[in-house]
Amino acid sequence: MSINSPYATSLVSTTYVPDLESIEPGLDLVAEIQRLRTTRKAVILAHYYQEPEIQDLADFVGDSLQLSQQAAKTDAEVIAFCGVHFMAETAKILSPGKKVVIPDMDAGCSLADRCPADQFAEWLKQYPDHEVVSYINCSAGVKALSTIICTSSNAVRVVESIPQEKKLVFAPDRHLGKWVLKQTGRDMVLWPGFCIVHEQFTAKRIAALKAKHPEAKLIAHPECDATVSQMADFVGSTAALLNYVAKDPANAFIVATEAGILHQMRQRRPSVELIPAPADSGCNCSLCPYMKLNSLEKLYLALRDLRPEITLDEEVRLRALKPVERMLALG
Repeated sequence: MSINSPYATSLVSTTYVPDLESIEPGLDLVAEIQRLRTTRKAVILAHYYQEPEIQDLADFVGDSLQLSQQAAKTDAEVIAFCGVHFMAETAKILSPGKKVVIPDMDAGCSLADRCPADQFAEWLKQYPDHEVVSYINCSAGVKALSTIICTSSNAVRVVESIPQEKKLVFAPDRHLGKWVLKQTGRDMVLWPGFCIVHEQFTAKRIAALKAKHPEAKLIAHPECDATVSQMADFVGSTAALLNYVAKDPANAFIVATEAGILHQMRQRRPSVELIPAPADSGCNCSLCPYMKLNSLEKLYLALRDLRPEITLDEEVRLRALKPVERMLALG
């Protein structure tokens, strides 16, 4: 998408590459990150799918919107968002006065990247009388084209808040859209996007795993295919899956989402058996390659150099803020 597009979002140069060779050999990265957190007046955010050492360093660990809201409430001058690009954009949407940096600008999102704002705008011309419900896992440009935003935890409530007579478009995740459709009975036009992590879970491989571990409960994210989610004992957002494991009396769980969440689950219940759902590719667990681009080295450089920085066009930011505020107004 051209930077001159009306749906352009980040204005940062995509040619920036973290200079890992500039890090002194033997540098205590944890100590330096702690020092820079103070001197930069920074808050460090880590999504549940980050590496354990990053989660353990963060001021807040959670889902993307929750993290952006928590950062907005702080008096920090810098937000270091260890997640993916759209998450850092959301932080900037809610905290325009704060500098937002991300350890690796190449940490994109397979779901968000499959829904470019300019292509989405062209596609929406087919549905001029539809309200647009967009999952928060999308770019600021797509948010700016939306009526209201939702998260995986409140998607059903958001859709149910829209009058029945209104026609709906749901984007960008087709699996979450189908799950919401099943819960609400609402007819919705779905943008055909998906997450490469959750797309890899198949009913066949999970059925084999359940047969091997009959005592284990299956918990799944609604971004999974319907053939998987309908097998699950519980379907919910990443935070909801974490809370379920923390509170449910079962002692074994098959977890059908990105394996980074297992770190927090183990902290909540150290004795529980956690079995990552196998990806169809044949590996024993599923990891997001974009989330794993972030590292302690890159976080240190982001705090040291305050780059790469997320900078949004103000008109796009304000348009993207409106559907987010509509969601937040629901409580």
